[in-house]
Amino acid sequence: MSIRFTAKARRGMVALTIAAGLAVGVAGCGGGGDDKKPEASASASKSGDSGASTQEGTDEPIAELKGEDGLVLQIDSVQRDSGGFLTVSGEMKNDGDKAARVSVRTAGDETEIIRHGSSLGGATLVDSKSKKRYYVLRDTDGRPLTTTGMPRIEAGASIPVFMQFPAPPTSTADVTFQLPTFASAPIQISG
Repeated sequence: MSIRFTAKARRGMVALTIAAGLAVGVAGCGGGGDDKKPEASASASKSGDSGASTQEGTDEPIAELKGEDGLVLQIDSVQRDSGGFLTVSGEMKNDGDKAARVSVRTAGDETEIIRHGSSLGGATLVDSKSKKRYYVLRDTDGRPLTTTGMPRIEAGASIPVFMQFPAPPTSTADVTFQLPTFASAPIQISG
């Protein structure tokens, strides 16, 4: 039995193989090599006018970051998975009195991400102790692994959002979450 691939399929397989190799390399950069699925929780420390606030309890957000036009990014969970990834998820809320759009600047300034449209691809996690910055992961076509194509958000409404990063090493407990046009928030990762 012989399987024949078209040139396009063959290029796709090569791209997938390269991306898988890079993903393994990126995941391996964090060190630790721990394949356990540790629980992760985070909390933001209250900061005067940074827009971040401390919330504890299962129904309370981990952090709230204020943005432009009444938009607020509420981070509800920060979870590590056994594949070496860290997923930040929550809601984008419009606390303003009129409909608003998430700024195109939240996609960051990398050409590869921008060409895929609106997203939260400019988000980063900063580990100041190790002097490392973790960028949003991308798929084999360069699309960011985040919420994309966000609609206009009506006043008082919210939409679910997520961003996926390479996980910092398990020894890293404190990182700062950053997203263009929003205040930064220090969060603590446990696990």
